[in-house]
Parts: sequence; C-alpha cells; structure tokens
Amino acid sequence: MAAARCVLTCGRVFTQSAASYSTRSAGKTPLSQKWTILQQHARRYTTGPAGRTYVWPTTAVGVACGLTVGTAFYLNQREKLGAKSAPTFEHDPTPGGFRTNLPEFSLEEVGKHKTKGDRVWITYKSGVYDITEFLESHPGGASKIMLAAGGSVEPFWAMYAVHKENPEVFELLEPLRIGNISKKDLIEMQQTKKADPNDPFASEPGRHPALAPSSKKPFNAEPPAELLVDNYITPNELFFVRNHLPVPQVDMKKYVLTVGGEGLKKHSFTLDELKEKFKHRKMVATIQCAGNRRSNMMEVKKIKGLSWGIAAISNAEWTGVYLSDLLAHVGLSDPEKRGELKHVQFEGLDLDPEKAPYGGSIPIEKALDRSGDVLLAWDMNGEPLSRDHGFPLRVIAPGIIGARQVKWLSKVWASPDESPSHWQQNDYKGFAPQIDWDSVDFKKSPAIQEYPVQSAICEPKDGAVWDDEEEVTVKGYAYSGGGREIIRVDVSADGGKTWHPTELVAKPDQGYNRTWAWTLWEATLPLPKEAKGKQVELCAKAVDSAYNTQPESFKPYWNLRGVVANAWHRVHIKVEPPEGDDD
Repeated sequence: MAAARCVLTCGRVFTQSAASYSTRSAGKTPLSQKWTILQQHARRYTTGPAGRTYVWPTTAVGVACGLTVGTAFYLNQREKLGAKSAPTFEHDPTPGGFRTNLPEFSLEEVGKHKTKGDRVWITYKSGVYDITEFLESHPGGASKIMLAAGGSVEPFWAMYAVHKENPEVFELLEPLRIGNISKKDLIEMQQTKKADPNDPFASEPGRHPALAPSSKKPFNAEPPAELLVDNYITPNELFFVRNHLPVPQVDMKKYVLTVGGEGLKKHSFTLDELKEKFKHRKMVATIQCAGNRRSNMMEVKKIKGLSWGIAAISNAEWTGVYLSDLLAHVGLSDPEKRGELKHVQFEGLDLDPEKAPYGGSIPIEKALDRSGDVLLAWDMNGEPLSRDHGFPLRVIAPGIIGARQVKWLSKVWASPDESPSHWQQNDYKGFAPQIDWDSVDFKKSPAIQEYPVQSAICEPKDGAVWDDEEEVTVKGYAYSGGGREIIRVDVSADGGKTWHPTELVAKPDQGYNRTWAWTLWEATLPLPKEAKGKQVELCAKAVDSAYNTQPESFKPYWNLRGVVANAWHRVHIKVEPPEGDDD
C-alpha cells in the first residue's frame, strides 16, 4: 500500500459509550492492528453502565508521538512570526504604518479626544486617526466605534471578522489619518510590551501548539487535517476552536444558569444543582463551524471572514442533561401547549464591547423533542469543559451548525422570537451569488440551522508528493446535519471522470435521523495511466440517508459570507516514484 511522504503518524482512537458505531477493516490491515502507542499508553479508561469509556489525559501525551516534529516546527515559526522587533521609524505606507511625513501625538494626547466636541481620535498600529466626521457613517453605528475613542481600535476590530485585513475598511480609514503615535510611546510599548488597558483578550487560555490559528483575537484555530482521521473521538486539546469574543473568566462561586421563558416559571441553577436534579446523558456528536472549508469557496471569489480550511470540525463525547428535561421543569413539556413560543434562545457569558452577550437560538421543536438530543453539557470526552470549549456549561445541539451551540451558557429562554443576537440576525445566513455587501439584507434570509452533507479528504494533503504511480490511499471524513446518516462516500483520482466507493471504516450507529457523529472513510484506488511525474486531482463526495449529495463546484452557490461550503473536495498530488524505480 502506498504511503505519502509524511512526518505525522498516529493511531485511530475509538470510544464505546452512549453511542456505538461499527468498524470494518479497510485495505490490507485491520484497524485493530493499526492502534499505536497513542492508544496503548496515552489513555486510561473507566467502566460504567454505558460500557468502557476512554478518557484523554489533559496533557495529550498520546498525541505527542505523532506531533513532535510538527510541533517543533510550529513553535519555531510562531516564535519567528510573533517576535517583535524594535521600531525603525522608516516610512511605511501600509495601513497603520509609521509615516515620516506626519506629526506625532502622545498616547496621553490621543486619550483627550473622546467626544465630538474635542474631536474623536483613535489609533491603529502606529497611526492616529480623527474619525469625528465618520461616526454617523459607521456601518455598525456610532456607538460601537465610540467605544474605541481615545485609544486603540484593534481590540474592538478583533471581535468582528469583517475588519480583518480588509482593504475596503482601510480605504475608509486611511484618509482619516492625521499622524503617528509618538516615537517615545511606540518604543515604550515595544520595550515593555505594554498591553492596551482596554484589551479584553488579555486573559486568554493557553492552547496546543498544533492548532493553526486563522485569527488570534478572538482565537480561532483548527488542528492538522491529517489528525482528524486518526482519531474517531477528537482529543480535547486538538478540537477546533471557534470564539467570537474574548474567552470569559467564570467565577464558579457566582455562576448560575437561568432557565425560563414567556409565560413560564423562571428558575436558576448552579452547576451542582443541574447535576443533582436531572438525569445525566452521554452522547457522541460532531460540531462543525458553518464556515468550514470557506478557504475552498474563496477560490471562486473573495469572501470576508476567517479563512477556515477543512478542519473546522471535530467529534467528541459529551455529558450533560437534556434541554427538554429543564424546559419540562419550568413548565414546557408538551409541544402542543407551547402557544406562541417558537424558539429557544441561548446567551453566553462572552461579551461584546457594548457588554451584550453572544447568543443564538434553535427552533423549539428541536429543543423539546427527546430524539433531538439537545444537551447542556459540562463534560467533554470525560473531562470538564476547557475554557475555550465553554466551561462550565455549553449547548450541544447535534446536527445544527456550531454557531447556535452557545458556550459559557448563562441563560436559556423560550420565546416567540429568535435570538436578537448579531450572530443570529446579521450573520450565518446564505444568499444568492449575485448578492454583495452593497445589496445584502440579512432580514430576507433565514438563519442557518442544519448543515448540508459534507466530506473532505484529509490524507493525502493538497500538494503532497506520492511515491506510487499505480495506486493511492485516500482517507477523510463525512458528515451531514439534521441527524442524517452518511450512506456512501465516493472518491475519484481523475478529477471526477470516474468514481470508486470507499470503505466506511468508523461509522456511528445512533438510530434513524439521530446520526449526530461523523463517519470516517478510506479507499485505495488506481491512479490514471501515465500519472508518473504529473499532477493528479483527487475528489470526494458524500451521500446522506436522504440521498443528498455534494455539488460539483462552489460557483453556483457562492455566498458573501462563505458559509455551508460543501462542494466536492479536491486535492492535488504529484506522482513521483522514488529515483531508481523501474518504469
């Protein structure tokens, strides 16, 4: 069996618990023979009513065997990228760069300009800007940009991805430039690494160095795609991270969850009370960001948003209580008696600059249906949630996009209306390809709930060199929203002209329309004749239990937010047998 030239190798990890799945050998080696030190030494297990449950240690020792080289490289690169050299004060024409032809202002002077009467100044990198005349034209409203008055705009921009390295934003900003931060202040900021006192990201948690960030403030990152298919249950430390706002620090002495709704009893619970009053549930479920594979869609046309690769998706076993049990406790158990209540809103403890919480909502039918399996979870793979993943409590709404699965949960509220949150009303919605930022009206599109069928090739990587001119082994994942099971994955080694079935090597068995976990697949297929020395295009497409399949290309459904990107996944490899091989 051919092997890619790759430094990352790990064994598959499986869990047997509340949800079971079947495994069948693929190729010539049974999966049981492929388990490595990752399984043998990195895990411990407990045996309980649900069967044997494997628990990952917090240090992720098992992953270290396969990540040593990659981690060292990552840390080296991160150190290079993160190192801050002393300011040179040469003329820099880039946005926010130091301009030798402009006056200098101290940070103390900038701080005096916080009102229209005094003129409103902000800073960006080395630049000072007078935004007074722009206030009423700001798309987000004057109140939001005024939060940065007299200081740096960067911490606030970081919370809204539309500002990230966006040329259109800089086209509006740079004409407002009036000067530079003084050399003295720039040097002091560099030498002391003085943090902006307004920076809400100052207390972020540590992360595994293998996670590749698509943004650092807020922190968003995905693991190496190769590792996804080596672990049916994604290790906590390698689970992708999607944060919209700064990670809150939760004081458990003060933490309570408020549950209620219009016309319902209102209750507050501590985490211990939730654990004591309600039956504990376990469930294996996949979470996928609505922007997963956005970078693939960007190949058609530019998109504002994080450039996610194929790994903004992960799978875990969650422990918590059914949302339906809590709603029944406050008087909402019979869907026929819900009246005007149509949605269940969630609020987190993560706050935007105006102290408004992140929020989302799901249809009340999903929330009340026991077979909808919506959890309020406190454990992830047998361990308490980490800060990045929602400690102490988060929503797990299986089959629904990650944006609705609110972390750091503080409030559950049944309502006739959807969540008023920005991310429910003005984001995570799809539009026709012709809609642009000048014509978009978010009120005209419904909020995305269930994700469409998806698959991706994790091995080999795009751009890999393959050392066998006759066949290639391809591995990947497949998943569909709404509880729909993956029934088939097809792969091609000639750009989609001919297709070959894959072996579904790790597949959940959770019941009809309750398939909440992903499927892992692999296949060994012949390469085209005379592939030696040439580039080969591998393709994958999945089919779910409703016989939905992935579209061939992104072009017909490109959308300005780059969401639900699920066209065929394409990977290009170059076939180069080792020197000395006979033709």
